[in-house]
Amino acid sequence: MESIAANLAQRGVEVVRFEFSYMAARRIDGRKRPPNPQQQLLDCWREVYGLVREEVSGPLAIGGKSMGGRMASLLADELQPEALVCLGYPFHAVGKPEKPRVAHLAELKTRTLIVQGERDPMGNRELVETYSLSPAIELFWLQSGDHDLKPLKASGFSHDQHLENAAEKIANWLRAGS
Repeated sequence: MESIAANLAQRGVEVVRFEFSYMAARRIDGRKRPPNPQQQLLDCWREVYGLVREEVSGPLAIGGKSMGGRMASLLADELQPEALVCLGYPFHAVGKPEKPRVAHLAELKTRTLIVQGERDPMGNRELVETYSLSPAIELFWLQSGDHDLKPLKASGFSHDQHLENAAEKIANWLRAGS
């Protein structure tokens, strides 16, 4: 997220970042923890959105990487931001494609961009293209990218190139919608 935020800032898009409490605790002591319960994650998102909305007078998009994007997507229509941007969306848990997390995405009304690696183990291109997603959702695929948008070396792309391409797409997409 640091690289994406920096790349977006270079393109004139201001980014506010935050961590869920379980991730912040991981950084402090290095111990891996499970995520907080979903309700706590959603409440955290609501709180952060409220604080940022008080400070921002213009258009505001929400989003995040992986679970952060998923939680934002669950709240997008409630919070009514101008847009939603998700990176490496977890369409299903690793190894559980038979249990997709997409029901709410079929009805989503918020203008949405999902930047996804073609070989993401939580939603590769072949599988995601079978889902019934809302027409408000645009997918931007990064060739040979994984969940962190990192491509295979044999693809001829670097991770930095993919992050720059993602930031360019996001910045242009946001400008086109405002």
